[in-house]
Amino acid sequence: MHPTLTIAIRAARKAGNLIAKNFEIPDIIATGQKGLHKYITNIDCDAKHLLIAVIRKSYPQHTILAKEYSEFIQDHDIQWIINPLDSTSNFIKRFPHCSVSIAVRIKGRTEVAVVYDPIRNELFTASRGYGAQLNGYRLRGQHAKNLEDAILATGYSFKHIKHNTTYIKAINALFTKCADVRRTGSSVLDLAYVAAGRIDGFCESNLKPWEFAASELLVRESGGVVTDFIGDNNYFHSGNIVASNSRIVQEILSALREE
Repeated sequence: MHPTLTIAIRAARKAGNLIAKNFEIPDIIATGQKGLHKYITNIDCDAKHLLIAVIRKSYPQHTILAKEYSEFIQDHDIQWIINPLDSTSNFIKRFPHCSVSIAVRIKGRTEVAVVYDPIRNELFTASRGYGAQLNGYRLRGQHAKNLEDAILATGYSFKHIKHNTTYIKAINALFTKCADVRRTGSSVLDLAYVAAGRIDGFCESNLKPWEFAASELLVRESGGVVTDFIGDNNYFHSGNIVASNSRIVQEILSALREE
């Protein structure tokens, strides 16, 4: 086990326990709106502080990157990308589909990933070269043989309205070619579900690193492929992601190119 994985699991469970404890107690959740369809709660902030405290206790010199938070300490080679509560909107509405995610990147490569769904008590983990697991069991997802039989997950951002018309046309092209489409509101869990074989593929644009950094390693370590919209590996910069097995990724890319 990679030495940072133990700490990442400890941090994710601690933040996840806070989320689960407060999930059914609406009165203690302070909600604010920081822009169009952009929400934050006191639970987001408290969970973030818990994650940072656990990481800092063991690795005080490592860099931490999160939504609206970035530290640059002495060790620039090791970066923790954290998401204390993916899908705040789901959490606010009591839609039981949210998670904590942590990725550890060393010299630009993701080495460790943890995604924890505290509502279902599901812990997804991965270490580069050692596979992906769900609650200790090995994951081998993406079994669909073609796009026609595949269930895909996707999303689109209300913060990038000007791009949505084009993107919805592309998704519509996929919708007519695949078996079905899901939009759950959580890119982190969507990608984790691709790794687990619950969803056959994933496609989304304009994602931030904390919205996919951990779960894209889960997909790759479960035998899947992750690319950007032109089939390259530039998704950390573009935020555009396609994930599935190699055959379905090519079919998704082909459908996107048509639009």
